[in-house]
Amino acid sequence: MPPCYSQRQQCRTFHWYSARVNYAQLLFPDFSLILIGFLVCRHTALNRNVWGQVESLVYFLLFPVLLFHSIVKSPLDLRSASNLIGAGWTLGFVGIGLAYVLPYLPGMGKHMHQRDHAASAQVAFRFNSFIGLALAERLEGAQGIQWIAVLIGVCVPLFNVAAVWPMARHGEKGFVGELVRNPLILATASGLVANLAGFTIPLWLDPTVNRLGAASLALGLMAAGAGMQFGALARAKTLAVSVLTIRHFLLPLVALGVSHLFGLSAVQTTVMLAFSALPTASSCYVLAARMGYDGVYVAGLVTLSTLLGMVSLPFALGVLRAF
Repeated sequence: MPPCYSQRQQCRTFHWYSARVNYAQLLFPDFSLILIGFLVCRHTALNRNVWGQVESLVYFLLFPVLLFHSIVKSPLDLRSASNLIGAGWTLGFVGIGLAYVLPYLPGMGKHMHQRDHAASAQVAFRFNSFIGLALAERLEGAQGIQWIAVLIGVCVPLFNVAAVWPMARHGEKGFVGELVRNPLILATASGLVANLAGFTIPLWLDPTVNRLGAASLALGLMAAGAGMQFGALARAKTLAVSVLTIRHFLLPLVALGVSHLFGLSAVQTTVMLAFSALPTASSCYVLAARMGYDGVYVAGLVTLSTLLGMVSLPFALGVLRAF
């Protein structure tokens, strides 16, 4: 075997191992906060009564501030990013469609309770934007942040509407009424309008908004841990496997296809593949719990998704990117 070939193989192996270590380090803070919430809730006086109030604070104030700020802070250039936007929306609609159709697939409906599916469908297509921003910066620097910001700006409103719809429908609540009252929908929609109108948060206010966003991330993950009971996953294993398979295996494959279909550049393709393999949003738990669904079950899915990100990210960026 030629020496140069052996060296290339060793180099690939080294970068693959390094990537896996980096992904584990990137995801560890989220997982550790979930674990801290789980332990605090069960072994201290800060029990479920306390965490129920925390969920309300996160849902009605902290998460909306976080979403608005994350969309507004990076100006969207829709014209230059049109191909990436088309690819992102295509990926999103495919993910939403796959999640919605699960109960109607042959042999699947009898294994899925309608309310569980309504609360959990969002896990299949929503994403953790903070991990996405950190990963894009590591992979492609400032250009990576610009492109992931575009995807966040155009996909978050779509995904939040798609997350609310099945829960409003199965909860026998008016969909339009739920949308206009939902703080996450209001924050993302107003953030997108403000971005396109050229609004920016004043410099003197930015540190306060940043701190509120950081608090929402930490408290949201800890609240998910406080509500978590892995035993809840056992009663709906088919649903859990299905939504996590879509999130961590099928969507990266779809992302590769749409990247070629829309002729994305190498940098945009890398960002799209990373975007497709991210763990699900930590706010999935808060949204399900606040709308009266089984937040315990969704919290377990959020935790498993965070762990599976350490597999799906190397798969998307180490395997699929080679194609």
